Amino acid sequence: MIDKTNWLALTVEEALEPELAICDPHHHVWEYPNSRYLLDELLLDLRSGHNIVRTVFVECLQKYRDYGPEIFRPVGETEFVDKLSNENTEAVQIAQGIVAFADLRLGTEVVPVIEAHLEASRRVSGFRYSSARDKDERIHDSHTNPVEGLLGDAQFRKGLSCVDKAGLTFDAWVYFHQIPELVELAKSFPNLCIILNHIGGPLGIGPYAGKREEVFDTWKNNIAELSKCENVMVKLGGLTLTMMGFGWHKRDVPPGSIELAETMAPYYKTCIDYFGAERCMFESNFPVDKASCSYAVLWNAFKRLSKDYSESERTALFHDTATRVYKLGLNEKQ
Repeated sequence: MIDKTNWLALTVEEALEPELAICDPHHHVWEYPNSRYLLDELLLDLRSGHNIVRTVFVECLQKYRDYGPEIFRPVGETEFVDKLSNENTEAVQIAQGIVAFADLRLGTEVVPVIEAHLEASRRVSGFRYSSARDKDERIHDSHTNPVEGLLGDAQFRKGLSCVDKAGLTFDAWVYFHQIPELVELAKSFPNLCIILNHIGGPLGIGPYAGKREEVFDTWKNNIAELSKCENVMVKLGGLTLTMMGFGWHKRDVPPGSIELAETMAPYYKTCIDYFGAERCMFESNFPVDKASCSYAVLWNAFKRLSKDYSESERTALFHDTATRVYKLGLNEKQ
């Protein structure tokens, strides 16, 4: 991921409604040879003028242990993020929730791994095992390299049942055509709180380029069906991912919040219409979505497209849904 700081600086906006409390329920921290997004970089974005009061970290293959049994190595990521959170001296509660990774294909043998994560940090709220995949090689599969039909795999479901029994959440990252698989999973685990990442990925590149309306219609029908599963929540974000095909990352100047709001509104409002504000939460998905716009501009776009909702609905969308779903404040170290 190339550093686009100078490019992003070409579109600068003051934060709208700077008093509105926000919980950012989906961001990463990482360090690669050509991309660094650790505490300092994250804080620069969080200081962009919006009132970010707490955040949730979501797993991204970082700082795994390089020792011990393979199945326990992802616990290193939780240890790393917990340490980072403890080192933060700002008012914002960074990584107050941690969405960790464990190989759920282990079935019931995943239990000690789950316990190791919980021992590593009381901030652990749940787990994510990304299953987003497409048959076309132009679409990148999830970093977990999931097999087709993963969510229906018997061994995977045994592992997920352990997450369920532990009272933790499950973040699901699927593409729009895979949402029916998530519907079946949600029906099989009615007591498990499932959070759909990035509104279910309405793709716009590769075989889906130039098929915006067709994809939207399929995605909308799938979202409508998924909304009937009351245990499913939705993260409103991810449309600034390059794979969504809007091409903002290719421009000479980044888009402003007015354009972003107008483009994203049909998708996010559809989710709110079907799920209700109490089951939806705005997310940044930074630094991945930083490919298309800055943190300040993105949250301005969310505020613009939600301006006609009631005060209680906006409070839910920007803060309360995420805080309730991830049980933030209940999982902190004392």
